[in-house]
Amino acid sequence: MRLSRDVAIVGAGMTRFHHKIHADKTSRELFVEAALEAADSVDNGFDMRDVEALFVGNFSSDAFEHQAHTAALMADWLGLCPRAATRVEDACASSGVAVNMGALAVASGAYDVVMVGGVEKMRNLTTEEVTDTLAMAADDLYEVAAGFTFPGLYASLATAHFAKYGSSWEQLAAVAIKNHHNGALNPKAHFQSSVMETAKKLGERRGVTFNDEMEFLRSPLNPVIAYPLRLFDCCPVSDGAAVVILAAAEVAKRFTDTPVYIRGLGQASDAMSLHDRADLTTLRATRVAAEQAYKMAGVSADDIDVADVHDCFTIAEVLATEDLGFFPKGEGGKAAEEGRTALDGDKPVNPDGGLKAKGHPVGATGAAMAYEMFKQLRGEAGRHQVEGVEVGLTHNVGASGATVVVQIYGR
Repeated sequence: MRLSRDVAIVGAGMTRFHHKIHADKTSRELFVEAALEAADSVDNGFDMRDVEALFVGNFSSDAFEHQAHTAALMADWLGLCPRAATRVEDACASSGVAVNMGALAVASGAYDVVMVGGVEKMRNLTTEEVTDTLAMAADDLYEVAAGFTFPGLYASLATAHFAKYGSSWEQLAAVAIKNHHNGALNPKAHFQSSVMETAKKLGERRGVTFNDEMEFLRSPLNPVIAYPLRLFDCCPVSDGAAVVILAAAEVAKRFTDTPVYIRGLGQASDAMSLHDRADLTTLRATRVAAEQAYKMAGVSADDIDVADVHDCFTIAEVLATEDLGFFPKGEGGKAAEEGRTALDGDKPVNPDGGLKAKGHPVGATGAAMAYEMFKQLRGEAGRHQVEGVEVGLTHNVGASGATVVVQIYGR
């Protein structure tokens, strides 16, 4: 099945993902910042009055800020009232699902122009409170009550993968090294230094010298969080927002001569609890959502020139590159170790640093991936630009794979 009419991104904006620099901002201020940048990015100019509907991805402003009814609030602050405003909550896939909903709303003919974004202001809470809030996206009865946190859940996926395929923590470390390298090239990223630069800085404070990244990553300065995952296998807690403007193809040309088209969409679900899944070395929802998106776009995994995948933990990137069909099962970690997913590799993955280095304000992540594809396909990604991009893919996961969204983009 194809969309009944073509849908394009005509503008995109994003705050930097961080926490300290946004300490005095609310989620509404972050969203407005990203939305105004998106409007300013439209080549031929854009007026907020052109927006006919708003879709906002947000996981839990209720807990993080004691603020619900988020979409109506954002519409108010952007001057969009009385236009329709809808909040979308699907854990970490919230704004990825919102992009799908916005694209489908335009493709249906209900609207010609919509704004889609995501936002999360997480650092109002302590690390312990953030962990507890995020745990609401897991199965409270069967996982959280047993002591599982998301590092523990993804550690279970990692140990299962190690046991079945002989993959290793060193391969996960290669993912972290690569993504921190890319994040250092991205001015929007939370972490803007390579692993080696961080090692030198931390080593100087403690009078320790590290000869290479792996020596640092094996050291006590990179402690185990949930075996086998260490600190640098985990994404940071970030605040931020991202927004894209979608338009029907026949309208898009009014705004820009270089729109980026959404060619394929996919979304699937799976059992919330890991104990209900037949295989912990794969995310079934990724495979199903990817199959849907590839079929709609008329492409295969071989056609993807660049991908942003959901690497909340390093093992998640390994699983994604396998489940999306980039590499055979069991070989995703090896591919990262060999440099195949690097900026100059044959299958560049997470050129913006991914969640691992760019950051992961959970409600904003899917929209930030769409922002990245807009930049990559227009050749505007700066120092982390992948050369010759014609087809891009985004992959956004909710929790430990209970929700997955995949989108295919083209010029």
